[in-house]
Amino acid sequence: MGGPEIERLIALLSKLPGLGPRSARRATLALLKQPQSRMVPLAQALQQAADHVKTCSECGNLDSSDPCVICSNPDRHAEQICVVETVGDLWALEKTGIFKGRYQVLGGSLSPLAGIGPEDLNIAPLIKRLEDQQVKEIILALGATVDGVTTMHWLYDQLLPWGVKITQVSQGIPMGGSLEVMDEGTLTAALTTRRSV
Repeated sequence: MGGPEIERLIALLSKLPGLGPRSARRATLALLKQPQSRMVPLAQALQQAADHVKTCSECGNLDSSDPCVICSNPDRHAEQICVVETVGDLWALEKTGIFKGRYQVLGGSLSPLAGIGPEDLNIAPLIKRLEDQQVKEIILALGATVDGVTTMHWLYDQLLPWGVKITQVSQGIPMGGSLEVMDEGTLTAALTTRRSV
């Protein structure tokens, strides 16, 4: 199709989540059609991110400062820590603007089949924060997958001796969701985590 530069760009883009070979080809064509207005700024932004973005040593978030803007914000409640699997989960929760506490990014979930054990998760900073701070509540906001639930139960057992309140996000029918299209797991979660109206 094109030279090795084009093929390399397509190959690299196709490795990104949500982009297969076709989408990568379309993205490459869009970039190449307007290299000065699209490709050059993208290359500069990628280089700046590679040079400056780092993992927060306190919570595991990605930011250009360490600690990140959330951990260093004095208006955030240090007594509440929301535990999430990934930085993407943290960003999704932050986008709602509802949670005013702090976070702990595990970097994944326990998965015996994939060979991911407790030592592979970012647990040590959470324990250190329990030791150093006045944490009163840990909110487990993990995925409703087998691995997420396994991780939640394991974490519960690890956190129980600390005497902090341990809660989990409710799971069930999403806003605007129709019961007839929900799977059994979602409906079961919705019925078992029901609350008073």
